[in-house]
Amino acid sequence: MSWQLTAADLPDLARGATLLGTGGGGDPYIGSMLVRRVLGDGSITVLDPEDLDDDAFVIPTAQMGAPTVMVEKIPAGTEPTLALRTLESHLGRAADATMPIECGGINSMIPLVVAAETGLPVVDADGMGRAFPELSMETFAVYGVHGSPLALAGERGERVIIDTGDDDRQMEWLARAVTIRLGGVGHIAEYAMSGAEVKRTAVPRTLSMALALGRAIRLAREAHTSPFDAIAETLAPTLYSHVRELVVGKVTDVERRTTEGFAKGRAAIAPLDAPEETFEILFQNENLIARRGGELVAIVPDLICVVDHESAEPITTEGLRYGQRVRVLGISTPAMMRTAGALAAFGPAAFGLDEEFVPVEASRAMPHL
Repeated sequence: MSWQLTAADLPDLARGATLLGTGGGGDPYIGSMLVRRVLGDGSITVLDPEDLDDDAFVIPTAQMGAPTVMVEKIPAGTEPTLALRTLESHLGRAADATMPIECGGINSMIPLVVAAETGLPVVDADGMGRAFPELSMETFAVYGVHGSPLALAGERGERVIIDTGDDDRQMEWLARAVTIRLGGVGHIAEYAMSGAEVKRTAVPRTLSMALALGRAIRLAREAHTSPFDAIAETLAPTLYSHVRELVVGKVTDVERRTTEGFAKGRAAIAPLDAPEETFEILFQNENLIARRGGELVAIVPDLICVVDHESAEPITTEGLRYGQRVRVLGISTPAMMRTAGALAAFGPAAFGLDEEFVPVEASRAMPHL
């Protein structure tokens, strides 16, 4: 069922999107401020994918770049709509709706900026079911919809069309290079598709799930009940049904660098129940792999989420600091993100990791929440 989103929903949506961003995806707080500025007292129609006409024309919109850059380089706010209009002009067809390419981080918000400016509805679905660092890492591409042509816009009105046919990795490589030249942040419109293709290739109802997660965490804190139980209860009936606690501990080291258009690094956590052990997370914008005592406990595409150990407030990779007391959660991804084709696109090997994918519910970890 479709629903109306207002400015009052934005804080909860930002919190839930940060959790689903698995440490990356850009800062949704900045995105929510951009939406709030344009939306005012109005509302945005969020369309359930099943309510889309099969012949509807949907153009997803997003921001790309390193999250570390986005914290310091605030967008003008006009770029995503410019990217949409540029792609519409190039294709000779106006969009009937926009949609996120990822539900985590700032890219939960960018389509809302476009919707608030244009009056277009936003489809309650996305192509990652979380956040990933590369444009080619989409369920859209896995199931037969390609990203080209892509329109990219900069804060000074720069516009670029990139068309690599069916080669989504080449599209990512070229768009990344342009984004770096624009200062590390660009805004894009890509993966134009029909309503029928949305239903076939997108992860459904992820915006409403992000909103429900953020609201559940807030309400649990207000009621002085466990926000971690609230997360597990919210996810249980969804496609993300398994939640496991991977560690509770103190951040003892963070290495972070911005290179090749990504924020790459590692974080070390000393477990409270076994301080002599090392718990390590490697990330490329998003958290990719978690090991405890050298043993795998969670790996991409499953979600590895770092949150405050008491409030469950999500912590991004650029927000990790020495001395923080944190809890790391592993959350299972939907079955459509665990197929052989999906793992080839955004599983461990796609990031150069040697480990095979092991579902978080089957790995060494503490019991299910």
